[in-house]
Amino acid sequence: MEKIIAPSLLSADFKNLGEQIKKTEEAGAKYLHFDVMDGIFVPSISFGMPVLKSIRPITNQVLDVHLMIQEPIRYLEDFKKAGADIITVHVEACEDIVETLDRIKELGMKVGVSIKPDTSVDVLKPLFHKVDMVLVMTVEPGFGGQALIPETLEKVKKVRQLVDNMERKIDVQVDGGIYHENVHQVLEAGANIIVSGSGVFLGDVEGNVKEFMRIFHVVDDRLGMVLEFEDVK
Repeated sequence: MEKIIAPSLLSADFKNLGEQIKKTEEAGAKYLHFDVMDGIFVPSISFGMPVLKSIRPITNQVLDVHLMIQEPIRYLEDFKKAGADIITVHVEACEDIVETLDRIKELGMKVGVSIKPDTSVDVLKPLFHKVDMVLVMTVEPGFGGQALIPETLEKVKKVRQLVDNMERKIDVQVDGGIYHENVHQVLEAGANIIVSGSGVFLGDVEGNVKEFMRIFHVVDDRLGMVLEFEDVK
């Protein structure tokens, strides 16, 4: 399954947002991750539809919108109009998660569902047939710059095992505390879409994206060798 870096705009320099977005795209990032926070579901407040609408015309990247808001069904149509390609909602934030996921699909967007670090993977099992992507939070949602919680790697492994048994492709995304030095851990656990904010936007944006992609190839090669060895045995 293709491995994709999704730079999180939460860590971007908004004085130079257009320029930084362009750098991520030119370096090969196919997605942009757009974190929306309401100060209710999570303690922080970020940005919303006007910012998304302003960046839609300047990039061909997939706009991957992560709604960390209470009852996101209220705003799905607005985010669609603003340019969202994928909308991910939290199981914990929806009174009726099935209705919310169905509405995202009805609006013509890809459907994502997310869980916090303390939420059991089991709550996702009845939803796999409705989603295109599962996002496992590897930190508590709400703030950038946190350290990855090691225990969440087991959740990533479990999700990957479950979705691999489905008859259609489901991406496994991870978000939180991911940098060049630890991205191999989430890749080896089974994630294929990697969200990183500080790991991309602090320092050399283009160089950071390219380094993530280099590591993706290294991990792919290593995992391929392991599979070949297992086949030989």
